[in-house]
Amino acid sequence: MPAKPVVAATDGSDASLRAVEWAAREAVLRGAPLRIVSATAEPPRMTGGHDVSGYDTVGDILTQNRDRALSAGADRAAKTAPGLLIDADQLTGAPAEAVTASGSGALMLVVGSRGMGEFAAMVLGSVSRYAATHASCPVVVVRETAEAERRQVGIGIADPQTSAPALEFAFEEAALRKAGLVAVHAWHMPDADVSRAGNEFTASGRDRIQAAATARLEELLGDWRAKYPDVTVSHEVVHGHAGRALAGLSGRADLVVLGRHHAHHGPASVLQAVLSHAYGPIATVPSA
Repeated sequence: MPAKPVVAATDGSDASLRAVEWAAREAVLRGAPLRIVSATAEPPRMTGGHDVSGYDTVGDILTQNRDRALSAGADRAAKTAPGLLIDADQLTGAPAEAVTASGSGALMLVVGSRGMGEFAAMVLGSVSRYAATHASCPVVVVRETAEAERRQVGIGIADPQTSAPALEFAFEEAALRKAGLVAVHAWHMPDADVSRAGNEFTASGRDRIQAAATARLEELLGDWRAKYPDVTVSHEVVHGHAGRALAGLSGRADLVVLGRHHAHHGPASVLQAVLSHAYGPIATVPSA
């Protein structure tokens, strides 16, 4: 494939096939090819010293399941986007690492939120979480998708100093979808800090914090408005837990974009909260 592809991972489950559909539509929006991947970690052969010729090993069965998943994914993508250039690749090795590595050099990596069956659900859940926090490219975790387009892309802004990659991704998505963009910054003072602040944390104090955060957000968005004049931009500064605010935002947006640092830098509680409780697709974009 000469152009950078959109990569979608599948295990044949309904959730992963919804992710393939989402990825196919995204590839059409971006004029990009679609690469569908599936990984299987083969366990050791458990023969117990007996002759098992003529019987499939566990590894054989898992490999067959992987191949069926790829076929089902390619069929679903072709029906979703007729004429789209589609490639399907088998991955080897541990699923989390193999799927995450498959996004190297891609426009984005798209994964479902859970897999097929109890054990597979646990495995794919760990795969999607690992990819969303470790991949070198943007990762979209597709949960439920709305029946009708909402024509809105959301973005969570935590640190303006590291938000440029996520903002670029979000504005590009909004422009491609002819959608509006809403930027949300949530601030929260823990109860212990409020107690220490005492009377200083009054209504007027909250108003000052709110006003200062709003001014910073407006300044940050100014240059991006100039770069994307056709995108209608709004912003919200809310007092509350960021994870709760952004999960709520996902209920009224087609996509919510979050920036992320390298997995070993800083806490990821907000990201994990949003991934766990979101109502729709969530994109995580590496900060560098």
